[in-house]
Amino acid sequence: MARVLVGVKRVIDYAVKIRVKPDKTGVVTDGVKHSMNPFDEIAVEEAVRLKEKKIASEIIAVSCGPAQSQEVLRTALAMGVDKGIHVEVTGPEYETLQPVHVSQILAKIAQNEKVDLVIVGKQAIDDDCNQTAQMTAGVLDWPQATFASKIEKGDKDITVTREIDGGLEVIKSKLPAVVSADLRLNEPRYATLPNIMKAKKKPIQKLTPKDLGVNVAPRIKVITVEDPPTREAGQIVPDVDTLISKLKEKGHC
Repeated sequence: MARVLVGVKRVIDYAVKIRVKPDKTGVVTDGVKHSMNPFDEIAVEEAVRLKEKKIASEIIAVSCGPAQSQEVLRTALAMGVDKGIHVEVTGPEYETLQPVHVSQILAKIAQNEKVDLVIVGKQAIDDDCNQTAQMTAGVLDWPQATFASKIEKGDKDITVTREIDGGLEVIKSKLPAVVSADLRLNEPRYATLPNIMKAKKKPIQKLTPKDLGVNVAPRIKVITVEDPPTREAGQIVPDVDTLISKLKEKGHC
């Protein structure tokens, strides 16, 4: 049976209205509700389903970030993950932590834990990078299957149905491999109270990037973070000629 590694990220909850800091160095996070990245929830759910089908033998969840990242690891454990690994990254290093760093961390843990399958969400809703799965596969030199809407495991391979612009694409890949979960892969379960209590007893291993030999020195510098421009109010015009005239005035045609 396969050993599965799942990446989970702590992000500002999808229902929260984002506010930019007054000094424009980032967004307000203090006192703001956080939760597991929704696409990562789907990745966790798929890993748990593989275990329920006796396809996976063990599921390991990894989260990179400050101490609060353990909250999403506990959620993953309550959903059915066997153990968590918290790679602690704090302060300025966390502010500039990018997929290139996270992919190196995931790749190193995947090698150390001798996993057969890495599943991550296709993107995080805070930075929308959509890079971690691809970079992790590149670092490991493993095949990848991104935007998965269906996963079927064979003896030594997986068949993935993935969503592309023109429809659906079905690919077959040898294991080990890296997969990123798309929205329609599954519907994540809610963690029940008994499982939340059980999750408190499950182990969470603490590591640092240095323990894994990963350099998380910043590769970017944030110049400014600003709110998008306020949308102007629309206008109702009486006819097409007036519409064309208005568009010409604005330089749109």
